[in-house]
Amino acid sequence: MFKLETTHLILRDMQPADEADFVAISQESKYQRFYSESDCDPDKYRQLTRLFIEQASEHPRTAYQLAIEYKATGGFIGTVCLRLEADSQASMGCGMARAYQGHGLIHEAAYALMDFGFRELDIHRIYAETISHNRAAIRLCNTLGMRQEGHFREHRFFKDQWWDTVVLAVLKSEWQQRSSPAN
Repeated sequence: MFKLETTHLILRDMQPADEADFVAISQESKYQRFYSESDCDPDKYRQLTRLFIEQASEHPRTAYQLAIEYKATGGFIGTVCLRLEADSQASMGCGMARAYQGHGLIHEAAYALMDFGFRELDIHRIYAETISHNRAAIRLCNTLGMRQEGHFREHRFFKDQWWDTVVLAVLKSEWQQRSSPAN
């Protein structure tokens, strides 16, 4: 089983026991603000749990969709993922239970997985795409050293309206410069 450990967290492969907590996160109203109704269907999250468990055994591995476990309680509190793509690029995403937001834990999880991606997987570029109104996600990306590369106007349609999306990214060379001991 894949595992990364940080000060407060264990990032590990998803397990069947994570399903109920994963579904519960998807049902939080603040989580649902930036997703379509079909994207938040509980059955979809049950299927995603099974998919993420299957992906963990693929060789070569192309997705690190990891459970975030809070060391203090041993409980599942969210997910963080790195999806490998062609040409040494990867997309990333994350989500955390409302009760654990605002304490720097999602930053700790995303930072650890990005560092693993750049250092161990030799990824050249990691990017994230989000709805332009998702200020928390954009702020997280910025604190991780990502910068906005694109703004797509009326790019996604759901909840009876068009939404702009933004793409933020960081290069391996920028990451190394930012996380070197001299900085």
